[in-house]
Amino acid sequence: MKMKKLLSMVLVGACVLSMAACGKKNDKVIGSADDLEGATIGVQQGTTGDLYTTKEFGDEFIERFNKGAEAVQALKQGKVDAVVIDNEPAKEFVKANEGLKILDTPYEEEDYALGFSKGSELTAKFNQAIAELKADGTFDAIVAYYIEGKGERYESPAEIKYTGKLVMATNAEFPPYEFHQEEEIVGIDVDFAKAIGDKLGMEIVIEDMAFDSIIPAVQSGKADFAAAGLTVTEDRQEQVDFSDTYYTGVQVIIVNE
Repeated sequence: MKMKKLLSMVLVGACVLSMAACGKKNDKVIGSADDLEGATIGVQQGTTGDLYTTKEFGDEFIERFNKGAEAVQALKQGKVDAVVIDNEPAKEFVKANEGLKILDTPYEEEDYALGFSKGSELTAKFNQAIAELKADGTFDAIVAYYIEGKGERYESPAEIKYTGKLVMATNAEFPPYEFHQEEEIVGIDVDFAKAIGDKLGMEIVIEDMAFDSIIPAVQSGKADFAAAGLTVTEDRQEQVDFSDTYYTGVQVIIVNE
């Protein structure tokens, strides 16, 4: 009996010393980015939210999940104090989950671009297509459809005759950029990539994978390019070549109301 009591006391002490090991959070009230200090923060593994929060607060305070939706569920269940994620997916998650809110104070701004293997000839070709699609309003129309619910979804011109295929690596867990709609993967990045492919006469084939597998897939040649709300960072620039940026996102903080 004494041995059992001693063991229980040791386990309680271990919980106090290591909240992460016992699945505990700090129960902090998060009202701004300043309050993240010492809090348990949920992020999608390998994303900008993961990179920024780990660098600022240390690995011990970060809980990583394969999907943003899993981080949000952990917040609802009280396993983390806050979730740091891109603003547009945050809106979708809050809309789908009662009792959550996005703080008014943004956490970090980020520029999105497409990723290519080092030295790829596709980078320049994509940059030309990106410039044309932004100039003629196609990109703005794609964004308006997914974010504002305006207009029609992008459709490839009927006269397009493809001369080949390009494999796009993505993680379809990041609405409205890429997500599952019934049996199809759709979103801003998906339609924009298709529009670029149409400019180049190339059919886009989508490969859905874990977010932290995307850059290795491009580096190894398993994919021709990456489109996944991919933020340009110094570390990633050492691994892949980036296209011109096409969208500016904002990292925000989701908390319980």
